[in-house]
Amino acid sequence: MEGTDDTQDRSPAHRPAARATDSALGSAVRTVSGLTLVSRLTGLARDLVLARVVGDSALGSAFMAAWVLPNTFRRLFGEGALSAAFLPEYARAETVDQEHADALATLVVRGLVLVTGVVLLLGEAVLLALLLAAGGEESRDLSFLLMMVLLPFMPMVCVAAILGAMLQTHGRFAVPAAAPVVLNVLVIAAASIHFVPSGPDARTTTFIVGGSALVAGVAQVAWSWLALRGRFRWRGVGRDAHEAGRRVLRRFGPVVVGMGALQINSLLDTLIAMWPIWIGATIFGVAYPLDEASNAVLGFTQRLYQFPLGVFGIAVATAVFPALARHADDPTRFGETLTRGLRLSLFIGAPASVGLVLVRQDLVAVMYGGPGSAFSADGVARSAAVLLGYAPAVWAYSLNHVFTRAHYAMGDTRTPMRISLACIGVNLVLNITLIWWLREAGMAWATALAACVQLVLLAITLPASIRGSVAGAGGSALRTLALTLAMCGGVWLAGRLAPESDQWRSHAVRLGATVLGGMVAYGAGALVLRAPELRWLTARGR
Repeated sequence: MEGTDDTQDRSPAHRPAARATDSALGSAVRTVSGLTLVSRLTGLARDLVLARVVGDSALGSAFMAAWVLPNTFRRLFGEGALSAAFLPEYARAETVDQEHADALATLVVRGLVLVTGVVLLLGEAVLLALLLAAGGEESRDLSFLLMMVLLPFMPMVCVAAILGAMLQTHGRFAVPAAAPVVLNVLVIAAASIHFVPSGPDARTTTFIVGGSALVAGVAQVAWSWLALRGRFRWRGVGRDAHEAGRRVLRRFGPVVVGMGALQINSLLDTLIAMWPIWIGATIFGVAYPLDEASNAVLGFTQRLYQFPLGVFGIAVATAVFPALARHADDPTRFGETLTRGLRLSLFIGAPASVGLVLVRQDLVAVMYGGPGSAFSADGVARSAAVLLGYAPAVWAYSLNHVFTRAHYAMGDTRTPMRISLACIGVNLVLNITLIWWLREAGMAWATALAACVQLVLLAITLPASIRGSVAGAGGSALRTLALTLAMCGGVWLAGRLAPESDQWRSHAVRLGATVLGGMVAYGAGALVLRAPELRWLTARGR
């Protein structure tokens, strides 16, 4: 049942290299996914605690807006654009001259510290001006204050991300994948102070949480720095390193747009959702369709679809990117590596998309409902509607990360940039249209539809020879679809057997049962059909 798409594995000429690729990619994906799973689980615990502090309120919306600002810079400048522009150049330098690679790394880190430091100072000045001009409106003042507190987290998390990219090039995926656990644990500890007897109120707790994030940022940089000790040359950076640095810089601008489509779309969502707090309850004299709770509902729900995307989708792209960069001059190996990355992404992304749709009601009720939650019943219902919009495209978000990195590994930064610009425009038009009918869920559907358009464009703009390799994965896609349908049966059966009630405990039991039922059905089906993707994920080796 493995289909014609696996014939390349059986070719004697390619079998040793293919098996080495299988084990290396599988090992890297397991490392990143396993540690990212721990990170995301602690992240879910963090959000569960925070939801019980701020809830779907103006405070919740203000906190989520402040939280998204440094993390957007992290994804664009740290682990996103700068990493994508820097990693191929650094990987090539590593294969030629270690001293040259170290000098390039020194230049990039210096530049990143300088640029993010300037952005921090300018950002704080702008936020201070907005605060002074806010006119004393409580929710608006609170939003700007929280953003000022959390913005210093931005340069630290960006530096930690680029140090993580260096570690990944050396095959050390554990440290950067585990670093966010430090942040999550400190935030959970800070937020939990709210629940002790005579603890601070919710507003004060949010500022304590902001302080804990800054401490975590320092710890993340220090941890990654120690792991890279001896990799920097503070003196004697030569002309070759400066030329390589200029190549990274030339790629950086297009990559910011090319890789940042999802992040820019999320930022636009935040701007639209915060309109009632930052601007007012009307637009051109017409009642605005969103309210002060909208950004809290949107922000907390985004965490739920980003869980499988971060654990598996981005993990595959992270693991495959160094290999793509190394094989950029070998079309055969490049095509094989890209195909395996895409097949793994779809193998994990398709069931994640469908599974989130099926369990959304119980998942949202468990995370944001129940005793002690600051979320209202209306907020829980709205969150489930938003998740229904985001979830169907988890597989597309995952594949986009791999396709985009494939373009960058080949040195093509402009094609993804143009595609992303077009998709950002599509997303914005859909956003401001659909919110009038679907409220916050309209922004989720807009993001999902724009991601699907981006996927098609990224695929068809690959070179013809690479598209031919990718097209050979059709049999794998059909097999994954069949396994996903089997998973639906497992979820349905487990849901029928689990108790039905509006109680939080009942939702938790149903969620556990349906997730387990779906995983068992999918895993058993993969074993029966002898899915190669399962073998790759479990293959041992470096």
